[in-house]
Amino acid sequence: MSSTDRHLSSLMRQIATRDEVELIHPFAEWQTFGALAYVAECYGFRYAGVRLVGKQRIVHVTLVRDTTPWARQRAAANTAAFPDPGAGRPVPGMYLGSLTPVPEAQPDVDLLTALIRHEALEAAVNRRQMLAMAWGSAALFLLMAPLTGKYAVLLPLAVLTPLGLLGALRVNASRRAKLARRLVAAGCTAVPDGSGRVRYVRPAPRTV
Repeated sequence: MSSTDRHLSSLMRQIATRDEVELIHPFAEWQTFGALAYVAECYGFRYAGVRLVGKQRIVHVTLVRDTTPWARQRAAANTAAFPDPGAGRPVPGMYLGSLTPVPEAQPDVDLLTALIRHEALEAAVNRRQMLAMAWGSAALFLLMAPLTGKYAVLLPLAVLTPLGLLGALRVNASRRAKLARRLVAAGCTAVPDGSGRVRYVRPAPRTV
């Protein structure tokens, strides 16, 4: 069974039996998450958010059942049009046997992909913690240098370690800013959540 078939089989099982779908594919590309989230939304779910779990920071994408009238109408329409979706069979918005979006679904998949990536990048970094680690590591290495006499090793580390951590913060911020511009251009609205992070809310989906 191909990876696409495995992804679709897992997704359709969850859609049929649960009110909450969780996509967990450690080696999946972002576009795969976006495509799977799109298919789930076609059957009456809505994207809820991203978590990074464990030491490996594995991406968990969550979708919950949407009880709004438009979502129910969309699910009913897609159930009628694609009554037996899954591995090797047609699913909404994708070319047969793949998770490659057809042209009319591509914008929605791209938007979901950008949302997932932005929230994953938000979850991946704790700015205060990273700054504390950067300056704390510099102070530690500077303190250890005269105590151990290993200046040649510890002084470069006192410079390079915080630079690396601060560089990672800047790269993360730059990527998030680029994705945020794309989300705003697509009509999304920035909304702070309870933790102080910014989430982007999509415009009302089109009725199928």
